[in-house]
Amino acid sequence: MAETNSNGGFRAPLLRSLDGELEKGKNGRPKEPWKGEVVKSIVYAGLDAIVTSFSLISSISAGHLSSVDVLVLGFANLVADGISMGFGDYVSSSTEKDVAAKERTVTEWDIINQHRSQKEELLRHYQQLGMNDTDANTVVNIFAKYRDIMIDEKMAVQKGLLPPDQADKPWKSGLITFTAFIVFGCAPLLAFIVLIPFTRNDTYKFIGACVFSAVALALLGIAKAKIAGQNYALSASITLFNGLIAGAAAYGIGWTLRNVAGLEE
Repeated sequence: MAETNSNGGFRAPLLRSLDGELEKGKNGRPKEPWKGEVVKSIVYAGLDAIVTSFSLISSISAGHLSSVDVLVLGFANLVADGISMGFGDYVSSSTEKDVAAKERTVTEWDIINQHRSQKEELLRHYQQLGMNDTDANTVVNIFAKYRDIMIDEKMAVQKGLLPPDQADKPWKSGLITFTAFIVFGCAPLLAFIVLIPFTRNDTYKFIGACVFSAVALALLGIAKAKIAGQNYALSASITLFNGLIAGAAAYGIGWTLRNVAGLEE
């Protein structure tokens, strides 16, 4: 439930950190989280990259292939998937923006040709939110004087869409997804590079990949919690659990195909 301030107005619930204290800036104002779409692209791409790379390493290691095979297949798969993820985000963002533009055209037609019914719909919406009849009528009548504002308001109220000119640039979303995928996806593979001067044992390198992957997943979970004001331990545990299940499944399938199904070189 929203809280009221000293002037009788409403204020939004404040984000709290792990210890329950309010997350505030220097002037006491609660800190704003990062922009939603940016966070979504980074977290989604980062998590998918770590899990995909680690799962590939697990399946290859279960099949007793060499470190060279891991690095060649791992980086090739990482770059290919990164390009696919980035382009997919670009296409989906472009499609969403095109849909918003089409919806705006439809909404504009409705307001021009069905002005009375559109005003009544907005009026009912504000009344349902708790406005009295007088205030709701005042707000709707003011919106009715400014067609573009009324169109944007109708899109937000009825369809949950932002105006096309306020949406994120599709190329930016695609670039963020691609970059996050490559950066986070390198973590499991780095163990096979970092440990080259210290050991030739592929088992040790696989264990190192497990450690690198766990650290990367935990850091991603903590970063997500920091950005969104969530519990650090819970967020890190969820990302680690995701990686554990995916890696175990990949290792199990690789081991089964080699030792049970007899798929050997």
